[in-house]
Amino acid sequence: MALRYSVVAGAVGFFGGMLYRDKRPLNKFEVFAANPVQPVLIDTGEPMEIDQPEDFVSKTMQFGFPGVDNVRSRKSFVLSYDRRNRVPHWVFEHLTKEHIAYDENISRSKSEFFEDESIHAYFRSTNSDYKHSGFDRGHLAAASNHRSKQEYLDDTFVLSNIAPQVGKGFNRDAWNHLEKHVRKLVRHYKNVYVCSGPLYLPRMEPDGKKYVKYQVIGPHDVAVPTHFFKIVVAERENSMFDMEAYVMPNAPIDDKVPLKAFLVPKDVIERAAGLLLFEKLPNSALNSVNGRLVHSKNK
Repeated sequence: MALRYSVVAGAVGFFGGMLYRDKRPLNKFEVFAANPVQPVLIDTGEPMEIDQPEDFVSKTMQFGFPGVDNVRSRKSFVLSYDRRNRVPHWVFEHLTKEHIAYDENISRSKSEFFEDESIHAYFRSTNSDYKHSGFDRGHLAAASNHRSKQEYLDDTFVLSNIAPQVGKGFNRDAWNHLEKHVRKLVRHYKNVYVCSGPLYLPRMEPDGKKYVKYQVIGPHDVAVPTHFFKIVVAERENSMFDMEAYVMPNAPIDDKVPLKAFLVPKDVIERAAGLLLFEKLPNSALNSVNGRLVHSKNK
């Protein structure tokens, strides 16, 4: 429980100030899947080129875009890329039972990490950044969430979907447990929407002041997040939703610490990330948040 307190208390303590809301009409741009994929603030009248149903992006992002910086629609997920830190701002997934169904012919052993050529070479992360860094190439959209086609699985290995993660105790353990938990939810819900991303949280230093400090790796100075978040919104058969929001430190975590120890209020993540997440999902549509029933007069 001490670990949970350090994550939550640190975030709540720092982000107690005013939250500013961006009033831009985020639903009035188009996202194109051809490389490079850029948000366009005018209606070009051109069809969306993507190997998914025509409503793929609108379905995935129906609860609002957290931001519009360097948005890319990949083959089965949507991301926003942070050119300065060379990792995602956020990654959105829409998961169904069919999307995660196991197929013995589809395997990550056939997949390789590759650069995102839609990102300018100045701001692109490369495999050389991770070589001998001591960090794993950690997926934000989990590879095993996209097993309905080999090309979907392969596409999760694009480096714009990757951030440096501690391997043993985190990426291969605690974060992996959270990803498996999400897939369990997918098997029991009509639709599951997942938003994942990095955080850079402050800590108190010996001089009594707070600092945001994080390592960078490789020749392109790829940022190593101090924490990662994941918000899961699961649609019930009655069109109500259950929400879970997690923050985990990018550090080895004892296997005995349960996932529920990392549950936090959604606004803690929003204030830390500078993003409004699932903004278009009304409170009246929430059945539960972090396992607690929501009591609303609107029900």
